Amino acid sequence: VQGHGPDQKTIVAGRRHVGIMNVEPVGNYAIRINFDDMHDTGIFSWDTLYDYGVRQDEMWQDYVDALEAKGLSRNP
Repeated sequence: VQGHGPDQKTIVAGRRHVGIMNVEPVGNYAIRINFDDMHDTGIFSWDTLYDYGVRQDEMWQDYVDALEAKGLSRNP
């Protein structure tokens, strides 16, 4: 979870099967995604979503590496 800055970033484990329940517009610049694990506090700008799409493979590998470094798993 990114948080509001790099010092707030946390690694979330045990979330292999998380789906999207709803997407809500936030003005003309962003969306709020409601996930089925009840996480709904993030607002994602179109620029951020584009960046995530471009860097998806890199970000995914960083997440998997961080889980492994902490001895954690995606499995619940």
